[in-house]
Amino acid sequence: MFDALSERLRRTLGALTGRGRVSEADVEAAMREVRLALLEADVNFRVVKDFTARVRERAVGAEVLESLNAGQQVVKIVYEELTAILSAGDRTFHLAGSPAVVVLVGLQGSGKTTTAAKLARHVVRLGRRPMLAAADPYRPAAVDQLRVLGRSLDIPVYAAVAGTAVPEIGRGAIDAARHEVRDTLILDTAGRLSIDEVLMAEVADLCAAVRPVETLLVVDAMVGQEAVGVAQAFAAAVPLTGLVLTKIDGDARGGAALSISAVTGLPVKFLGTGEKTDALEPFHPDRLAGRILGMGDVLTLVERAQDAFDAKQVEKMGEKLRTASFTLEDMLEQLQQVKKMGSIGDIVSMIPGMGGLAKEAQDSVDRGELKRTEAIIRAMTPAERRDPAILNASRRRRIAAGSGTSLTDVNRLVRQFTEMQKMMRQLGGGRRLPGLLGRR
Repeated sequence: MFDALSERLRRTLGALTGRGRVSEADVEAAMREVRLALLEADVNFRVVKDFTARVRERAVGAEVLESLNAGQQVVKIVYEELTAILSAGDRTFHLAGSPAVVVLVGLQGSGKTTTAAKLARHVVRLGRRPMLAAADPYRPAAVDQLRVLGRSLDIPVYAAVAGTAVPEIGRGAIDAARHEVRDTLILDTAGRLSIDEVLMAEVADLCAAVRPVETLLVVDAMVGQEAVGVAQAFAAAVPLTGLVLTKIDGDARGGAALSISAVTGLPVKFLGTGEKTDALEPFHPDRLAGRILGMGDVLTLVERAQDAFDAKQVEKMGEKLRTASFTLEDMLEQLQQVKKMGSIGDIVSMIPGMGGLAKEAQDSVDRGELKRTEAIIRAMTPAERRDPAILNASRRRRIAAGSGTSLTDVNRLVRQFTEMQKMMRQLGGGRRLPGLLGRR
């Protein structure tokens, strides 16, 4: 979502850091470019005006312009002010009460039902026992979808009989959660295609009945500035505690994500980064600001790796690398784990200094390198994966035909893997590899 904005800001600020000295005119020129970049990204114009004014005021101070690293100082100021824009309100996800009641509200199509399941999975990782509740009596498909998601996560779903009033659904869900000893209740409410009085009254009645500790507005980040108006309308009707921005992985311009907190004062608490139930991240303003400016986001990268890789598997793979017994079966397993961390472009953007290569990396993967590698390995027999030395010409032709690739692709993969094994033998020789895998 932030690719275009990020690229333009990096280019503009990079021109400053490449100078030995920075003048007031240089700052003014950079701020014009930053202002245009933010406006083209659909950021609220008042937010842009205040942001550039604050940066300019701090950057033209004598202590900045006269310093030897003035360009870097200006980038630091931009980073701090960008973080400030994103840092409105209390971003803590509160879970108090027995059960702790969380209500998700929003327009139809914003992703409430999927977000409910994602949030339930997040709550499980916190060591709690959630229950999902379908508080949408108008759309049977929403109830069915929630039940399917609940089964996939092994989380119970409460659904009242047809015709039950929405406040009664909420009360019934609380009773069911207490009966099943569930300490968190997440209610998926009905939405409309647009804001209307009936929707707002219904949401207000439900909140009055269940007294939620968190009332989160689910907003589709791809709708642009309309998201700000939606947030203001819901905030006027119910006591919202925060926002969940969905479809952050889309190709919208990103302005809503940068504007909504600054305009409404509501904190963004979670980001929906994909369609799967594990694609939900707690929102960290400093990390997002760093990624937008190409500074990386190592903490999020580490957290994703911890979620994707099992500690025992890591130790097992480390031992195989140390003893040069790593096979193509192991490579296939590692590919599956890496895919759980998100797109390659997204992963590269989290590495400091590599933000400019994220698009290139994503394009490379889109051309099919990883998919091609996976297809080739899957077309092999277990014996061939364990010992590529048995891959004669006829076997390689069969694998190429079975994987939909060419003989050249198969030969390249086998050659690369063989070279990797040789390197492991040279480095390890059956011993541990200090510096690569740590001493023991």
